[in-house]
Amino acid sequence: MSNIVPGIIFIIIFFIGLVAVLFWRKQKEVPNRFFFSVIWALASLFIYLTIIEIHKGSCFILIPLGFFALCLGMYFSGKARLINGFLFNCFVLIFGAYLVYNAYLTQDIIVIGLLGLALLLFILTGIFGLATLVIFLYLNAAVVLKKERRSLPNLLTLLLAIFLTFVLIYDYFIAQNLPIWLTSLLSGVPLILVYFIITFLNFLTVSILYQFNHPRYQQDYIITLGAGLIEGKRVTPLLARRIDTAISFYRRQKKYGKKTAKLVMSGGQGPDEAVSEAFAMKEYALSQGIPEEDILLEDQSTNTLENMRFSKALMEKLTPNGFKAIFTSNNYHIFRAGIYARQARLKADGLGAKTALYYLPNAFLREYIAILMMHKKRHIVVVALIMGITISATLLILISKFLAN
Repeated sequence: MSNIVPGIIFIIIFFIGLVAVLFWRKQKEVPNRFFFSVIWALASLFIYLTIIEIHKGSCFILIPLGFFALCLGMYFSGKARLINGFLFNCFVLIFGAYLVYNAYLTQDIIVIGLLGLALLLFILTGIFGLATLVIFLYLNAAVVLKKERRSLPNLLTLLLAIFLTFVLIYDYFIAQNLPIWLTSLLSGVPLILVYFIITFLNFLTVSILYQFNHPRYQQDYIITLGAGLIEGKRVTPLLARRIDTAISFYRRQKKYGKKTAKLVMSGGQGPDEAVSEAFAMKEYALSQGIPEEDILLEDQSTNTLENMRFSKALMEKLTPNGFKAIFTSNNYHIFRAGIYARQARLKADGLGAKTALYYLPNAFLREYIAILMMHKKRHIVVVALIMGITISATLLILISKFLAN
């Protein structure tokens, strides 16, 4: 009974605090209720765990707390870093291990409940594992092909589903019937697959974390990154959402920050386009009621890195004494765009425009491949090391078998 009472008190205080947080954020110009609710949940949980552990005479809570502080410090020092995803996932593992220790030490109902929830998620992942993922990818690919044009970037979920199908067939029907030396040689393939799954999880984690960026209403410029045009002259729905996000921030800043920002439309003219992307974006913004004097054109760039470099040069020319800027793109793209901003030495974070849910798996796969290509030498070295180890192991098996005969 003594272990139950503190848990009940915590639950009551937590929900009272949560209601207070929601009411407090409702009064603000930018509510961000989900973000602050998460902060309250983490803060209250850490305080509760610290109190019950001190009561038991230990302070191992400092380990996950210290790692969490490291994650926050790295995140705020540079949001567009792949290492942020790796560090956060390490924190989750460390915190999970700490909860196991805490549950053993305190037998606390809240801690046991959290571990039970984590165990349930693990079991569900095991039950609805790779086979379910393959089915989901096939279904998603069918939706994408129905709603989007047939191109290689739009076939990524289908290609991944086909590859994973072969992995399942090999694992269940072929691997057991192969000679041991060939099984050893092919063991490098699942190891490589595990490596890329881990790197994808790190990328996905940091991409989600990047969505929590909430810039202040003090910006001088809002850069909108260009994309392809319809019939070479009109913005696509995808590009329109990027512009709408910029316009929404522009209007909120004008209302709450009492400061008018300039919209920088960034995008050159492709060989199959009648006008530059920047010009088409300007026409769209004008149709939405944005004054022409608040729109600037950067119409020379051909890729995201040039978007950042050329926009930076334009803003530095207009504001040589320094400026504050953000950029807008689709939510799946802003993390990679943030990397390019850092490469261009442009101090700016991104705001993500919403993307249709059915398109997100394909879009994130495309972004992941682009991120892999940015660091291809590192991944080639890792793959080569894995294959080198498996080939060496296979040779040892063959040599030992030869000597035995």
